[in-house]
Amino acid sequence: MAGASYEERRGKVEAYFDRTAAKAWERLTSDAPVNRIRRTVRAGRDRMRGILLQWLPEDLSGRTILDAGCGTGAFATEAARRGAHVIAIDLSPTLVGLAKERLPADLPGAVDFRVGDMLDPALGPFDHVVAMDSFIHYDRADILRVLSTLSAQTRRSMIFTYAPRTPALATMHAVGKLFPRGDRSPAIQPMATRRFLRRLAQEPALADWTIGRTERVTSGFYISQALELTKRS
Repeated sequence: MAGASYEERRGKVEAYFDRTAAKAWERLTSDAPVNRIRRTVRAGRDRMRGILLQWLPEDLSGRTILDAGCGTGAFATEAARRGAHVIAIDLSPTLVGLAKERLPADLPGAVDFRVGDMLDPALGPFDHVVAMDSFIHYDRADILRVLSTLSAQTRRSMIFTYAPRTPALATMHAVGKLFPRGDRSPAIQPMATRRFLRRLAQEPALADWTIGRTERVTSGFYISQALELTKRS
């Protein structure tokens, strides 16, 4: 997807998760048995979700969270249990439908599931934005655009993950190219961390935001970097 616009990438991501990989993600995000590679991905995602939850207050009563790229709803459910009102949005109607089915019966009305673009201005305002592995298929310019847009609607923090540029991730990409074209996921866009942080600090729309905590999770075929941006008082 090199050179593709945000809208073109978004279309490829939607097609992949709503059709090509919907069944695989349903299985990966459940307790169903999976192969060794997918077990490492499941473990990595579980650990990353725990980190992002730790970066939020334990008591989220009265706060609104945008779960940008909610997938099958695991993060949204945990945030709702802490008292948050969660707006959970994803491009894939299939995954959103599954997330609705999985929402525990004791959390009625706590999560507002939507199908669509996380940049929809009608979604805000929010206290926090959380985007776990939702940006990894977009390049640096697109991520900066997304953060700049969401920052205008967010009062407290934006927490997200991106794909760090590492030798291990480069190897995984090379292996992935061996799969049949129809089975490939949209290309991940790895970023050099120092350069990305420098561009974040220079982004005019983020002048009121501070770069906070960061942590990397590496679990077999899962490599992802979490980053926190907090709004200055």
